[in-house]
Amino acid sequence: MPARRGNGTNDRQADNRLHRHGRDDFVPRPRFLDILDYVANDRRLDAAEIVAAVPELAEVANVVPVPFRTVTSPGIGFAEWRDLVRLCEQVAGEHPDLAGIVIGHGTATLEETAYALSLTLTVDLPVVIVGSQRPMTALSTDAKLNLVAAVRTAASPASRGRGVLVVLNDEIQGAREVTKTSVTRLQTFRTPDFGVLGHVDGESVRYYRRSERAHAPGTPFDIRTITALPRVDVSYAYADADGTAVRAFRAAGAKGLVAAGLAPGMVPPLEADALAEAVEAGLIVVMSTRAGSGVVPLSTRLRERGILSADNLTPQKARILLSLALTVTQDRGQIADYFAAY
Repeated sequence: MPARRGNGTNDRQADNRLHRHGRDDFVPRPRFLDILDYVANDRRLDAAEIVAAVPELAEVANVVPVPFRTVTSPGIGFAEWRDLVRLCEQVAGEHPDLAGIVIGHGTATLEETAYALSLTLTVDLPVVIVGSQRPMTALSTDAKLNLVAAVRTAASPASRGRGVLVVLNDEIQGAREVTKTSVTRLQTFRTPDFGVLGHVDGESVRYYRRSERAHAPGTPFDIRTITALPRVDVSYAYADADGTAVRAFRAAGAKGLVAAGLAPGMVPPLEADALAEAVEAGLIVVMSTRAGSGVVPLSTRLRERGILSADNLTPQKARILLSLALTVTQDRGQIADYFAAY
């Protein structure tokens, strides 16, 4: 009996927008052709409205809409993650026969929410995050079929014990590895190093592999009673980067830093100096890479500078794990173990 909430940019209804054909020539754009500017409408459906808009869900499972505040995907962060952990726990307690939970989400930060929940949930149920690239009102929308596939996945006994899952475009991805790779294409969510976990083909939910990394429940990261995560920022490496951003993050009160380094895990010399200063000042620094794929090797240079490896986590996900780790410890060795385990 999956429960679902609605939010995010891709669940919005779109009104008629104005589309520029020339310098001063504006004409109305039909709502069903508006797949880009619908985000300016500020109209979002709640869970009950979304379920009502897809009556076919009743043929798949007994879906119980669960209200949660509607918020755009760029506005989602720690407060929503914490409250979702609490809500999932509450819903599981109220429905002992619950098969799984589906969470609707805009695609901009979907991968971050999925990974954060995969590290902090307290329920031992399949939790599936779903979104869409096109709004529900658009021509050839993917919203409705994605939702049906997500409900099928959450309800499937085969989904148990796999951590948080992401379902779009008939593909089942693992929360730790999946990332958004395209602005508007339907096949945007990809797992670069390892590929999908499985597929949803009609009524069939099929798995072909599982992630070997640990996940909730049972992690050391409990966010249910805290008001904020320790500040961790991401410093993006580029030619001639001189450490200005790193020093600004330190001045802003960062407790940790993730370097989105040049592959395979390096930064320009002046940026390296700034990171070394951060380590000397007591910050935990983790090296990821802007490449979006591959493991950052724990090289002699990184070890000598006291910088940890993010393994193959993207910078945005390494930031989440480091923030959570800092709620438990500031010991570099233990934090390195977390990056090896999660």
